[in-house]
Amino acid sequence: MRGLHADTGYLLYRLGLRSGQLFNAFLQESGVRLRHYAVLRFLATSKGALQRELSARLGYDPSAIVGLVDDLEKLGFVERRPAPDDRRSRIVVLTEEGRAFLRDTDESGLRVTNELLDPLKPAERKRLHALLLRIAEAGLE
Repeated sequence: MRGLHADTGYLLYRLGLRSGQLFNAFLQESGVRLRHYAVLRFLATSKGALQRELSARLGYDPSAIVGLVDDLEKLGFVERRPAPDDRRSRIVVLTEEGRAFLRDTDESGLRVTNELLDPLKPAERKRLHALLLRIAEAGLE
């Protein structure tokens, strides 16, 4: 019978937990958690998104998205605006305060990633990223 660490899925799960712990620890003082940070990072690459799009793209339950956006709106990091093509819908848009927060946390975020990936050489990190990206693009969209 295979040992627990022979199961790649389990290792990915454990690394995901560890990554979440490290990121949440660095974000703790800001009042933002990793789930909020993911919303901000996604919005930084778009001109805004409907809440249902955030839910689908990030893999979060729609009801969780409402709470996350509410939290980020209270912090001034996002705002809801009327959708240009449907006045009944609202898009979530990153504010300048949200962009500043992301700029201010870039270096710390890289330190967290570097801590997590410390056992790997630079070429191994690059290869791991490429492999994870390939898996994500194939199955998480």
